[in-house]
Amino acid sequence: MNKKIFAIILSLISTAANADFSTRARSAFLIDYDSGTEIVAKNADTLMPPSSMIKLMTLTVLFDEIKAGRLTMDDRLPVSQNADYKNPLWYPASKICLTAGQTVSVRDLILGLIVLSGGDASVVVAEKLAGSEIAFTDLMAKKARAIGMPLSTFGNASGLPDPNNLMTSRELATLATHIIADYPEIYPMFATKRFEFAEHQTDWCREWGRTHTLNYNKLLFIMAGADGLKTGHTAGGGYGMVASSRVGGRRLIGVINGFNGKGHDALAAEMKKLLNYGYETTKNHVFFRAGDKIAKIPVWYGREKFVIGTVAKDFAITLPKKQTMAGIRVLARYDDPHPAPISAGDVLGEVLVERDGRIIARTPLIAQNKVSKTQFFGRVIRNISVLFGIN
Repeated sequence: MNKKIFAIILSLISTAANADFSTRARSAFLIDYDSGTEIVAKNADTLMPPSSMIKLMTLTVLFDEIKAGRLTMDDRLPVSQNADYKNPLWYPASKICLTAGQTVSVRDLILGLIVLSGGDASVVVAEKLAGSEIAFTDLMAKKARAIGMPLSTFGNASGLPDPNNLMTSRELATLATHIIADYPEIYPMFATKRFEFAEHQTDWCREWGRTHTLNYNKLLFIMAGADGLKTGHTAGGGYGMVASSRVGGRRLIGVINGFNGKGHDALAAEMKKLLNYGYETTKNHVFFRAGDKIAKIPVWYGREKFVIGTVAKDFAITLPKKQTMAGIRVLARYDDPHPAPISAGDVLGEVLVERDGRIIARTPLIAQNKVSKTQFFGRVIRNISVLFGIN
């Protein structure tokens, strides 16, 4: 069995992401969703308090339960004393304003976390899924490692100040990418501009609810195409935001943290500036669309002679708009022949983009079709054919 490298395209680009974006934020990170290319990176790998942006991981663990069928949007979860609105933790922290003893639907908890940044909702979720908030942080850490976030640590589910609440802008972007890609039925909820919780149990909470309905993510109100995700703020950490927008069929993901402007409106304006910088200065080149036939790979001991290699999602690179196409190679690397059995979606190798001998982008090459393994007699015939050079 040989490792084969097949040159698919010669001649394309010479590029690198620009990094001349100026921001007052301590950290900023901007990537193209389809290509994964960095467009802006300022202190992107510096661990910082994520404030309420940590709730994106709380939601992710909850989304996994929904995706697995263990919870539904209509299931109702109990509110403990820890999540009660009279708990001193929730003054002046953001909250839905829940009362111990009531139950709340999963749908309302999700909207309460996304729109109102409800710390009380995060406790309800944590206690349901792990028994306690501290035990839930182990689930958060486990999920973080599983999706490629090795540095993030978690001290609670809400983002309230805790020395163990630390994340990088790069890893927050990784988390946002995961949410968009893996929960397409749920992700549109992040674009919700207004949420009125209808089940407050006390007059105080009903009054609170009348004045707390709008999403803290003000980007949704000022930028066409913005559809998520989450803001955060603590006195020590400053303002932060994980955002995504889709403009002209192209999605960008931006992260700002440690911003000390005047409130959420200023934060949204800074994020809009970051995202617009990406759209105005860069462009995408798509090499393959999801499902395109990229390679026809011989199969060893298979009922079929070949398996088709493809990509699961569009494969693109991002480059400055001023760059011309020149000098890029696109390669497919895989075993030839590939042993059966093969299931559709199995990883066969990878597709690479090289510039001057350096890999600048890669994505898995996956099987488009299933190939079963031959029975013993079929393998004997195949061995004889190979021995005598018979196809």
